[in-house]
Amino acid sequence: LEDADLDETVKTAVMSRYLNTGQSCIAAKRFIVVDAIAEDFVSRFRAGVEALQPGDPTAEATTLAPMARTDLRDELHKQVVDSIEAGAVAVTGCAIPDQAGAWYPASILDRVEPGMRAWHEELFGPVAIVIRARDEADAIRIANDSPYGLGGSIWTGDRERGERLARQMESGSTFVNGLVKSDPRLPFGGIKNSGYGRELSHHGIHEFVNAKTIWMK
Repeated sequence: LEDADLDETVKTAVMSRYLNTGQSCIAAKRFIVVDAIAEDFVSRFRAGVEALQPGDPTAEATTLAPMARTDLRDELHKQVVDSIEAGAVAVTGCAIPDQAGAWYPASILDRVEPGMRAWHEELFGPVAIVIRARDEADAIRIANDSPYGLGGSIWTGDRERGERLARQMESGSTFVNGLVKSDPRLPFGGIKNSGYGRELSHHGIHEFVNAKTIWMK
């Protein structure tokens, strides 16, 4: 949102999207940004993304590793290409490098809109999706216009505003000014096509408990 700390937001956005090369169920996928700060966010985000260092996953200096398999990389690229052909803007990356292995560059697609594959499909790899919203109400509408609902985060300088919007977001968990992550103390799970039920916390322990029924007449 327009009152968010952009420095902290962008720093966390880069980490939450490209950690594990974006191959995580709770990695940030869609970045919904209000128009008032969209250009500034995209500019800073691009700088952070282009600073990532591809390389050997075991090397200390590496901040972007290859994907798990080439077929997964190829499917991701097809989603990207189809979205660009439908009108999305390639800000950086978005091309398969000429080298062996399942490499794909840290990429950003901007101005993603309904009807594009990147709008409703999960892009499971190092591609960030930027969607522009008019205001907070539009941002929540866009966030909830998804068949998935595992996790989401809201970035704002107003704590009460963050909690109010978090209650409106349709997701199993919503973090305010923090990246989505699992913690043994917190129930974890999704809604919609992201599943049902919870693991972790005391809710998850119930999965390992046998309830005994006795019926008598």
